[in-house]
This record gives sequence, structure tokens and C-alpha cells, in this order.
Amino acid sequence: MAKLTFWGAAQQVTGSCHLIESEGVRILLDCGMRQGGKQSEKRNAEPFPFDPHRIDAVVLSHGHLDHSGLLPRLFKEGYKGPVFCTEATRNLLAIMLEDAANLHLRDVEWENQRRKRSGRAPIKPLYDLEDVLHVLERCVGIPYHQSRPVNGHVEVYFRDAGHIIGSAIVELKIREKGHVRTLVFSGDLGNSDSVLMKDPETVAEADLVLMEGTYGDRNHRTLDHTLEELESILQAAHASRGNVLIPAFAVERTQELLFHLTLLYHQGKVPQQKVFLDSPMAIEVTHLYSEYMELLNPDDLKRASMRLGDDPRKQLPILTFTKDTEESMAINRVKGGAIIIAGSGMCNGGRIRHHLKHNLWREESHIVFAGFQARGTLGRQLVDGEKRVKMFGSVFAVKAQIHTLGGFSAHAGQTQLLEWAGSFTSKPRFYLVHGEAEALSALQLKLNNVKGIDAEVPAEGSSIVF
Repeated sequence: MAKLTFWGAAQQVTGSCHLIESEGVRILLDCGMRQGGKQSEKRNAEPFPFDPHRIDAVVLSHGHLDHSGLLPRLFKEGYKGPVFCTEATRNLLAIMLEDAANLHLRDVEWENQRRKRSGRAPIKPLYDLEDVLHVLERCVGIPYHQSRPVNGHVEVYFRDAGHIIGSAIVELKIREKGHVRTLVFSGDLGNSDSVLMKDPETVAEADLVLMEGTYGDRNHRTLDHTLEELESILQAAHASRGNVLIPAFAVERTQELLFHLTLLYHQGKVPQQKVFLDSPMAIEVTHLYSEYMELLNPDDLKRASMRLGDDPRKQLPILTFTKDTEESMAINRVKGGAIIIAGSGMCNGGRIRHHLKHNLWREESHIVFAGFQARGTLGRQLVDGEKRVKMFGSVFAVKAQIHTLGGFSAHAGQTQLLEWAGSFTSKPRFYLVHGEAEALSALQLKLNNVKGIDAEVPAEGSSIVF
């Protein structure tokens, strides 16, 4: 019998990490970073609850940092094995892990400057760029729909999860003493109503299913309603002569926003004079999307007249990429008439905080959230209606208008999750992960009432045998 232990994303949205043990083989399913405020992020420095030297292989569902961000630290602490992922995920990791490492090293440098001034001992970084290089060197890119041996008696098979470029539903076949057991991990399932990505594939057979439940307690607004709301926000900001700030995740959300802004621009519905993409990582990822057009939805590409290798600035002439710090700082001289898309998506770091510093206290400004905001983040505080927030050691009044656009989520909503779970013709055991406790409980109840599926919500550190 195989054993599965839930070491992350158990009753929480980030830190995806699950350990599979079978006949002496130990496979790590994701190795994600915890995100969502200082208390959550402190846990990234805690010792791994397993020995990295004893892990035989890592299987990665996709490149988001809450699924991949601790891979460099895993290598630094002794792991030397392969990392199995899709080919697009391998290339995405090269962008995301390097960016995360640079931010981490910068934060450590600043912290050590403060410690030196107060006479305290310096801290060491959890990992460095050399560890990122080790991850990339050990990545094994596998196309969708091709089985590959992981280690001895275990095989991996990837299906398209439709979440971000390269995202995968992971299928592991484990052969023990003449018996074959199949574990299916949904990874993060995409929103079938969103654009660019293809719809998540379904799976028919499994013995055990790990399914995400980020939005297990609700459905998203329809895309039509979301676009109507976006149009009204752009018009209101134009009328008040304010800027529109969009804290955006660098992968998928930014590219989807650019897609919709392109269509609205050609319909004459974007009154702003400038769109700034102020995120070096998002710019790199946008170019990567252009290289992997075959993984995107062909109908959506046709609507935007996009072709392989196209630069998005060709379709949206008011779009400006700002890579340099000086260019980013210059945006803050623009007091109105601009759309500023910048990371990070939850406002916990990145250039968006500097733009909030210059716009959050202005009544004519509009802040648009187009993705999930984890507890403990600045983004969650703003979405929850806080009137005063702290940034850069100062308190800022929140006078800008705050908007939430649910229809742009890259995650499946409740009904879509139910439909995906209902596609299994076998009767697998279901375990719900990657969601806040309330969302997972709501999904658990719906699965039972609507689909007749008895699902469990595991606690962190708990184990099951299958």
C-alpha cells in the first residue's frame, strides 16, 4: 500500500506539497512557497518536515510559486533528483524562480542592513541563484499525454489543467505487487469561462483524487458582466481624471487582461491614453506565451488576430513595457489617464506598492483586483474595506475606489469544480486541498449533495494509505 502525507495547502491556499511513499520510493508532489503575509511567509524558513536527501523525485503540477517556490531551497538542503513537469512549465520556472530569488536576496540584504545598525547578527538567505540553476538543470520536461517513468514502479502522465501555460493535471500510476493504483492530482484547475487557456481536461479513472478547492464556496461572475464592469470602471476613471491600478499576477492574469484591453481598445471602449505593463517578470512571461501559442485556445487567438511570436504591443498600440526601475518611477508622475498593471497580484511586494503609495489616497483613483487575495495580504485588507493601511513604514488613507472583478479568475468556480469531479466513472476517494477551510467545507457539502461524492478535507501533516 502507498502512503500520502499532506504537508502543504491543507486547509490553506498556498504552500502546495504532498509526499507519496511506496515500496521505499518517496515522491514529492509540488514544493510550494507559503504566501499571504508575514506570518505565513515565516513558515518558508521552517525545516522541511521530511529529509530532502531521501526524496527520490519531484513531480510539479505547474509553475506558480505556491506550487514551485521552495524547489531551490529543497536543492540547497540536499535534494539531487529530477523535477518532472511539462515543457512549458520548465521554461516558466526559469523566469519565476530567478525573479523570486532576486527578490529574496534583496530582502535579506535589507534586513541585514537593519540588523547591522541595531547590533544584531545577520541572517542567511534560504537559497540563492545557484540553487535556482540546480533546479533548472534537473527539470525533465514532458509533453502532455505521454507516460514517463518517475522511479521504478511509478509512472507520470500530464493532462492540460487549463490554469496557466504548462499547468497540468497529474496522473501517477503506482504498481505494487501486481496491483496498479492511480492517483490523480488536479493541480489548479482553470476557469473554463476565461480566455487564452484551453478548458481543463477531464479524467475518468482513479483510485484517489486530490482536488483543489480555492473557489469551492462560490462561482465567478460571468465574463460578460465582468467586462461590462471593467468598461464602467475605465469610463469612471476617465471622468474623474484618475489612474486605474491593477495589481496583477505575472502569469496568465496579466496576459488575459491584455487580451481584453486589446479587444476593448479596438471597440473604442478604452478612453485612457496609456497602458503600462510595469512588471519585468510579467513582460517575460508575456513573451513566453507568444512562443507557446499552440497551447492556447485557437478561437481566442483568432478573435485578437494574434499569431505565433506576435508582440502584444502590435495589437495594443497604447501599451508600454517598463522594465527599468527608472521607467517605473517615471509612471508616478502620471496623475491621470493611465492604466497601470503591476505586480505583485496580492500587493505584498513589487512595484504595485509604489504605485499605491502615489494613488491609494486619491479619491479619483481606481484599484482593480482581478484575482484571489489570501488572508494577511495588503490586497485582502483593501478588498475587505480597510480605510487605513500601512506601507513603507507609513499609514495611508484608502480613498481610492476599490473594485473586485471575479470573472477574470484563473481558478475554476464551484460549479466547474463539481463538473470536473463528476467526470470520474470510477468511484475514487476524494481529498480536497488548496483552499481556505470554509471554501473546502462548502465544496465538500456540495460534492456530497450534488454528485454523491464523499470527500474529505485533510489536516496538515495527516496521512492516508491507499
